[in-house]
Amino acid sequence: MSMSATMMEIGPIFALILVGFLPNEVWRVLGLMLVTGLDEESEVLVWVRAVATAMLAGVLAQLVLSSSGALGTVPVGVRVSAAALGFLAFLIGRRSVFLGVLTGELTIMIGALACGP
Repeated sequence: MSMSATMMEIGPIFALILVGFLPNEVWRVLGLMLVTGLDEESEVLVWVRAVATAMLAGVLAQLVLSSSGALGTVPVGVRVSAAALGFLAFLIGRRSVFLGVLTGELTIMIGALACGP
């Protein structure tokens, strides 16, 4: 493999790091430096946390209820069941995100196979 072929393969990875990762990381580090000493229970941070949670809930609801692409081929009932079972596993598993995501994924796969095309 020549040097130019190798560069062509890793070029998109470098672009992703330069354009996608680094600009976001700057803001994360800046935010980390600015929040030092803030009270976690202050009204502003409670509000910010509530807004972030509401936005995440909205995105998840949109993904579950009006999906497109491959996920759109899975019936809505299966998607809602996968979300509910994933959340239940999260709660039962002592707030384990891994267990919740794994349960939701397995439910989607089993449901998609059971319903078939």
